[in-house]
Amino acid sequence: MKKKMFFKDELLTEAGIDEEMLGKWQKVKLIKPDGVTSDNMPFYLRRNLERILHIKRLLDLGYQLEDIQKIIKKVGLPGTGSKEGKSAKTSEFLTVGGLAERVGVSSRAIKHWEEKGIIEPDMRSEGGFRLYSESYVYLCQLIKDLQLFGYSLEEIKDMSSLFRDFLAIENDLNSSDVEIDSHRLDEMRRKIHVLEEKINHFKAGIERWEDLLKKKKKEISALKSQNKKRLKPKGKKKNA
Repeated sequence: MKKKMFFKDELLTEAGIDEEMLGKWQKVKLIKPDGVTSDNMPFYLRRNLERILHIKRLLDLGYQLEDIQKIIKKVGLPGTGSKEGKSAKTSEFLTVGGLAERVGVSSRAIKHWEEKGIIEPDMRSEGGFRLYSESYVYLCQLIKDLQLFGYSLEEIKDMSSLFRDFLAIENDLNSSDVEIDSHRLDEMRRKIHVLEEKINHFKAGIERWEDLLKKKKKEISALKSQNKKRLKPKGKKKNA
């Protein structure tokens, strides 16, 4: 399930604070963006919104920012975990345009794959902006490959669904029925076998074309040489 995220303006509206206040809290490290987009726009997850609301309540109770910093460092905030650990590295996520550029397709292709249910953004903002993790670059390249192999988008969606099933089983093997999981895993192996056979056919075809093109390049070079010999130099006209 995709996470809900907020860009700065959306966060300010939801939290009921102004940009100056947010900047001040970020300066003293009470708030930190959860990540940035590929075009360097910071974004925030719902946990940061909840964090801001907790801080506002503590300020309303008369606590100073210095006191709140100590509280967070010692016991954390309700619903946000225990003590504060070391700050995690800010993650970078790709916008639709950023992902399209990395993969070498149009933004429309990314949106179309999402509409077909082949891919799903990791996060979505109130305004409908979608963000994708770095792993989607590789996944979308695989989608392009499968299209070259002759797979339709519906077939690719089917394989994508099986892959999501695999991740769900791998993450929690005991979460569903044994027989259902066994059937899904068998289906995954069957799909892999079919794909392997198709790839082997492509490899054989590529080898034939490589041999053919190499041979024809030599033959064309030989014909060029023969054709060049046909060009006779023009002789001088004899006097009448």
